[in-house]
Amino acid sequence: MSLIKREQIAGMNIHYMRYSLETFLNAQVEAGIHSIEFWTGVPHYYLDPTVYSDCKVLKKKLVERNLELVCFTPENCMYQYQFAASKPEIFEKSFEYFSNGIKATAELGCEIMQCNSGWGYLDEDREEAWKRSREMLGRLAETAKREGVKLALESLRPEESNLVITVKDAKRMIDEINHPNLKVLVDTTAMGVAGETLQDWFDVFGEKIIHTHFVDGNPYGHLVWGDGHHNLGEFLSTLKQNEYTGYLGQEITDSRYFLNPAEHDKRNIKAFSPYFSN
Repeated sequence: MSLIKREQIAGMNIHYMRYSLETFLNAQVEAGIHSIEFWTGVPHYYLDPTVYSDCKVLKKKLVERNLELVCFTPENCMYQYQFAASKPEIFEKSFEYFSNGIKATAELGCEIMQCNSGWGYLDEDREEAWKRSREMLGRLAETAKREGVKLALESLRPEESNLVITVKDAKRMIDEINHPNLKVLVDTTAMGVAGETLQDWFDVFGEKIIHTHFVDGNPYGHLVWGDGHHNLGEFLSTLKQNEYTGYLGQEITDSRYFLNPAEHDKRNIKAFSPYFSN
């Protein structure tokens, strides 16, 4: 059953964080993956509010392997930079951090950078944190416009945020900012935890969905397909019915995959194989 092109599967490097960048890239080639969503965590890439790694070096490594960069994803969960930071100094440093991410995205010839709402303190008024997130994302959308980049906003799980965690929250944020360079990313784990479906997101956003984090789950976990409870065939059918032609980022973050990520990537691609159209 032809539901997806092989090129739409975008390998990610989070579960290779204990390996070199070269090992990750070579493993993608060996697994038959052609597209990359690049996570900027150290040791694979350095990004901070003042500097970022030489994009020419990364681009050369990708070109040598005929790999296409389709989404740039600055680390924003484990590091101190986030989209709704409460302290003014950290808020501004976060803005510069993500602005540098946008600039690197453009230098790499990539069109999409991932983002989320960040989070507020649980002992503060949620609306105050919401205002900070809205301000940050609005400012960054303007930076993205100047650089020719689109931001793709994803929802998070309740353990990660008290801001955008549902499709309803995402619609509110998108509507309030109302910027042409702020689009939507569907994360199937956050979606599943919220009790939502892919069709729920397409019903609300349609063509504004420009990227996905498309992984299995229980619904928790960012798992290799076959290790969770989601129905891959049904999910892919929903994408096709809604004429989605974007990429499926394989955001595999569970630590069970860290020791031997290459073998798990091969197993993941094998799960997709019956649905490839080429």
